[in-house]
Amino acid sequence: MRNYEKIFKALSDSNRLRILKMLENGSLCVCEIRAVLNLANSTVSKHLSILRDADFILDEKKGKWVDYKLNNRSEEPHVKKLMKLMNEWMNDEDRIKADKRKLEKVDRNIICKT
Repeated sequence: MRNYEKIFKALSDSNRLRILKMLENGSLCVCEIRAVLNLANSTVSKHLSILRDADFILDEKKGKWVDYKLNNRSEEPHVKKLMKLMNEWMNDEDRIKADKRKLEKVDRNIICKT
C-alpha cells in the first residue's frame, strides 16, 4: 500500500505534474525548473524529492549541475504504465504549453548561480 501512496502523492500536485511534463523534453536542473515554475529552490527541491521517492525521476550529477530526468526504466510497474500515459495527457493544457515556451528561453548558464 505504501508504494501506491507515494505514487498518488507524487501526482497529486499541479507543480509536480508540470515538472513531469517539462522533463519530457529532457533533463533539467533545479534552476531551470524554478525559472519556469517561479518557485523557491527549496520548494522545487521538495517537489523533486517526492517525484524521485515515487520513482518517477532520477537525478544525475553533471559537472556543477544535478540534472533531473524522467525515469523511463522504473522497476515499479505502475509507474511504468503511468509514465506512458503522462506522455499523452495534458499536452493541450494552456499552462503546459506556456511552460514549454518559457523553458525554451531558459539558459542555465545565465540563471544558475552555482
